[in-house]
Amino acid sequence: MARTFDELVAMQRAADQAHTRVEELRDRYGPPAHTPWTQLQTETYETAWRAWRDLARDVQSAVTEYAKEQGTSRNEAEEDVKKAVRHAEPEGEG
Repeated sequence: MARTFDELVAMQRAADQAHTRVEELRDRYGPPAHTPWTQLQTETYETAWRAWRDLARDVQSAVTEYAKEQGTSRNEAEEDVKKAVRHAEPEGEG
């Protein structure tokens, strides 16, 4: 499915937000090897991790397809998307 650059930026933003959520949970729960997690904590973390993994995979596939359609390198397309995400963030974030 062909995607626009703005769609790629939105996808990357969603993946970044999901990654932030995973990091927040890790920070809140502590390392599972040192602080055993409850079943609810484990399920919450695993759900967040899967969401991040799936979003990251989807954006990577979409960027690859977009680069191919645009006749540019995949790395250049990914860099442009990430710059656009960072540029759109309010100061103090990212």
